[in-house]
Amino acid sequence: MCSSSAVCVAADARSVARAVWRSVTESRCPPAPRPPGPPMAAPPSPWLQRVASFSRSPSRFLSRASADVFLAELLRGLRDERAAESTQVLLLSLLQEYPTLLCPFSSAGEETCTALMAIYAQVPHKAVNFKCHLMLAITNVFICTSSATGEGEVKVAERVLDLLIQTVQDTNDHKDSITCRPLRALACDCLREMEACYPGLLSQKLEALYFLKQQETSTLHQAYALLYTVALKNAVHLLSRQKAIAEGDLKNLLSGNEGFVWKVMEKPLPPFPLSSTEQIPVLQTSAETRELKSVVSLLLEESYLLTAVSQSALLRELIQVVVMVQALSPALFKSQLLRLFGTMEISLLHSTLLMKGTFTDSLFTTEDENFLLKRLVGMAQHPLLSSAHKLFCMDCILHFPENRPISCNGEESLPVLVTPRLAASLLPTVFNDSGTMLRRLRLLSLVYLEADEDEVEKGVGYLFDHLMALWKIVDNYGTREVTATFFRAAYTFLYYFYPNEKFTSDLTKSLCELYSRQSQLAPNMINLIDRTQENLPESGWPIRLLQALQTQIVELPLSQMTTQSLCWHLKVLGRVAKESQVSQKTTVRFLLNLLASSGLCGSGDWRMGNAVLAVCRHLLRHPGLDQVFIELSDLLQFTMHHYEDMDIQDHARFYYTLLTNLSREKLSGVLDKGPEGGQAKVRSLSSLMAESEELSSCLTIHPTRGPVLHLLKHQLNGVASELQNSRSEHSGVEDYLKTYRDQFLSPGFSSDIVLKFHLTFAGEVEALYHKLFCICLHFELTDSNYEEVTDIDVPCLLKDRKPPVVSLTLTPRQPYPMVLRASAIFSTEDGLSWRTQLADVPVAFPDVFLPLPVPVSWSLEARGRLFDQLWRAMSSRESSQSAISLFCFQVGEKPLSDIVQSHFHRYLVSAQSSQEHYKVLLFLPPKFHILFDIKNAEDAARVNIATDSWNLLPYINSYLKSITDLDSVTVPSPEA
Repeated sequence: MCSSSAVCVAADARSVARAVWRSVTESRCPPAPRPPGPPMAAPPSPWLQRVASFSRSPSRFLSRASADVFLAELLRGLRDERAAESTQVLLLSLLQEYPTLLCPFSSAGEETCTALMAIYAQVPHKAVNFKCHLMLAITNVFICTSSATGEGEVKVAERVLDLLIQTVQDTNDHKDSITCRPLRALACDCLREMEACYPGLLSQKLEALYFLKQQETSTLHQAYALLYTVALKNAVHLLSRQKAIAEGDLKNLLSGNEGFVWKVMEKPLPPFPLSSTEQIPVLQTSAETRELKSVVSLLLEESYLLTAVSQSALLRELIQVVVMVQALSPALFKSQLLRLFGTMEISLLHSTLLMKGTFTDSLFTTEDENFLLKRLVGMAQHPLLSSAHKLFCMDCILHFPENRPISCNGEESLPVLVTPRLAASLLPTVFNDSGTMLRRLRLLSLVYLEADEDEVEKGVGYLFDHLMALWKIVDNYGTREVTATFFRAAYTFLYYFYPNEKFTSDLTKSLCELYSRQSQLAPNMINLIDRTQENLPESGWPIRLLQALQTQIVELPLSQMTTQSLCWHLKVLGRVAKESQVSQKTTVRFLLNLLASSGLCGSGDWRMGNAVLAVCRHLLRHPGLDQVFIELSDLLQFTMHHYEDMDIQDHARFYYTLLTNLSREKLSGVLDKGPEGGQAKVRSLSSLMAESEELSSCLTIHPTRGPVLHLLKHQLNGVASELQNSRSEHSGVEDYLKTYRDQFLSPGFSSDIVLKFHLTFAGEVEALYHKLFCICLHFELTDSNYEEVTDIDVPCLLKDRKPPVVSLTLTPRQPYPMVLRASAIFSTEDGLSWRTQLADVPVAFPDVFLPLPVPVSWSLEARGRLFDQLWRAMSSRESSQSAISLFCFQVGEKPLSDIVQSHFHRYLVSAQSSQEHYKVLLFLPPKFHILFDIKNAEDAARVNIATDSWNLLPYINSYLKSITDLDSVTVPSPEA
């Protein structure tokens, strides 16, 4: 008999889940006999559709079913021995991909890991594939949900790690056959992932891991080597962060074979700095490093046996080890350079450059550096390599870690050893794809930017000829990709060579000629101008191009303009009107001539009229407005009198009013916009009327600095709003259950719960909030088990008056406990509006209990008969959702009758006090029931439980445990 207070028969959630599983399994009816005949095809698993629905939108799926209920069903499906292995693997995929959604709390993750390990222990030895998926799910759930800060979590962590360690200890398949080799490979990967997430966790097991690596002679040697390397690096990193390091600490580290370092899970080791600007931890020790040097050398000698990606990972870890232990010389990697220089693998090439940037001239000579650059240039044009591979090589050239870098700002720069002669093979051609062409153009532009004068003229001339070749393709109506490539190439050329007047003038003429034939390229032109002005503010080329385009457009005959081309011309003129250095007289005259001489006004085209007004808007903000004042006034006046569109007329009239009535400063203040498109000044638009700070303040809802309001639960909660609706007589009724269930055919019958709260102030608040008016309480759901909650309006709340009682109406979909997020908007005496956040409002499980919704004319005897009929219906397994359970507890000083009266007096349907036998019937909207048959036996009180929803069992267990904790002690029952 336990001495602790009220421990349930199912001591934790796992035993409750097992009891639920047994009850549901027992409630299934035996299959009906099938007539003889050919075997029928197995029906599709119902899990396929549910998993597909979950994967499409996990959040939407969990809005209809809570995560804990779905997780319980998922674990039941995994325990089902009749389920196909493919179905079980499908279920495990959800735990592998969405562990934090299904296990939102660490306790849920702990219980799930325990349940999965129990399933793992029962899986047959030959089901290697299923065991692999189980092991992966266990590791994933543990890493994503556990922090190993509590005693229970540490025990689960020990079990998980012991499972992985025991699996990897079967080196060379001595214990199991070769068919279990995938399981060992996965166990190594899982341990490596655990070590990566919790650096230093395996730091006291280096000797054991090294011994396993040396013993393994199969293809899994690679997995063991990577696991040991990661553990070694993290162990050295952990040791380097200690303040005082003894003489033999490094040697003891390599020979350690103890337990796991749990402290790294409570306080994770910071990641190893990747940037050279960050401070790298250094192992401050004068101890002999011969053992560590031997280990590193052996790992490097065996590295050629690994795949390219694994070699890259191993080299990265060993580089960090050598960086931290300064007693180790970078020359350890010298024997690997020849092999790495000849590689075509991107991963190994990346590791080589990482080594180059880390050790510079400590490992690489000038000859090595020159050879590596030539190798990169050759690979950047190799015909057998993919475009992505070549682009990577060119990026490596532009970010090459030199031994003696000129700049260390991390931007693209050309290595000193890359000369025009070396890079001549990388000149761009029109046959290159877009990415390769632009990258080559950028690289060669940098080359010729730093070259001698003779080479510059020749090289830049070639690049400009290449740009003109692209121009010809675009001029002949090239594809959209070629057009975009041309403008990007033009920007790249300008970025490096804008001071060269000869080439920029030729480019301006070519662009104007191109625009004259293809006006639909106006957005590309404008974008090129904008980006050039943004990144090259000192260049005058964008202004010259805008002036040339303006001249070209205003000189065009109106007869040659189509509606489509005119739209693009107006866009360009609108962009020209933004430049203060460009005169706008010709633009205004062109627009006035356009409206007067063409049929544009008569057509009433709103789109074209709006384009004209957009140019006028830019002209109103132009610094040279005085020079075009009369012409612009005539243009706006003509538009508002002759344009056949009312909206265009109104806008033109508005602009005319602004132009003729406001000074330039006020006009700019009204029309100027902020950097993100909003008004630069909040009050600028109020310049036309009297300014009012009070009006702006009254229209704003201000946030409070802290909580102002609080909802205090009223003692009388849980009164249903519809319990008294039915008052018909039911004398002579025999089938009480049918009569009772017929009531639920009426929509919305007894479906609401009304909780009452006192609306009070949250402690001592400022005097400003002592009188609140027009209070609107807003509630937000944290799950999908309830319908949306409507707002509650409270007329006022005064400091010196009794707090009002507010009624919160809830409509459950599933009667589970939850938490509501609450906020309020109110007004104060000074007329200002405020918003405050309230403390979360918990809805406990007992808050959902309602008395039985039967007609008031039913006697207590009738209710007792309904109780018996409901109990028989739930015990007969007529529904797969029903369940029978048992709860036992030791009655303490407080009698059983007092406990029942304290908590269930509103729900009693039968009370035999002399025999201490009570029947309690709880109704949970919308249509669920909980039945308690309470008896006092010799050794303990027994609560027989029946419910039509087995999902409620964990909540019932927690509730009974909580109400019996203070006065009783739970005892185990063999009948549960």
